[in-house]
Amino acid sequence: MKRCLILVEGQTEERFVKDVLAPDLLLKGLSTIPTLLTTKVVKSGPNFKGGVTNYTKMKGDLNRRLQDSDALVTTLIDYYGLPNDTPGMSTRPNGSPRERVQHVENALREDLGCRPNFLPFLLLHEFEALLFVDHEITASVIPAREKAPELVSISEGKEPEEINELPETAPSKRLLKVFPSFRKTLHGPTAAKRIGLPRIRERCPHFNNWMSQLENFANS
Repeated sequence: MKRCLILVEGQTEERFVKDVLAPDLLLKGLSTIPTLLTTKVVKSGPNFKGGVTNYTKMKGDLNRRLQDSDALVTTLIDYYGLPNDTPGMSTRPNGSPRERVQHVENALREDLGCRPNFLPFLLLHEFEALLFVDHEITASVIPAREKAPELVSISEGKEPEEINELPETAPSKRLLKVFPSFRKTLHGPTAAKRIGLPRIRERCPHFNNWMSQLENFANS
């Protein structure tokens, strides 16, 4: 069976891989292994895990995993809030969110030497965007089902991946505005699992394209 090493940003994404992605991809012949980003390496004791503090640490994590040439190495990291030293961030074109994120993904691929077993993927614009796929389910998980219409209103009819990256209006900020008790690690993976992978893929084309590439690797 083929293997895929997924470098994830935090515990929420780790649970999402284990609970939602892994069962689906395993049926298609791909074993997925999520690992958390290292944010600080210490001489003794465990390293600090989770979050993108700077690109150098992220690149180090990727290079260590890319030494396993038999596995596909990919990422599940938020595009929103990436450090300025991330390749491609300072040269993003004026265009759609998808064009801008693909520019950064391509820059990451080039910076790692265009290795054939590396597939960079950045969530548009962050994990919380996936929770806008189904307002009712997300509201029921928190729980505050009566506030589901507010999610519809705040997203302004946008597709989940189009909800923008401004500090005041990023997906996570919109959720917290409606649900002050929202906790990403607690409610995020549960809501995503209940929404289901088929619906997420249907509403999120950039995410769906990544999933299709993982499936193509499993079938190659």
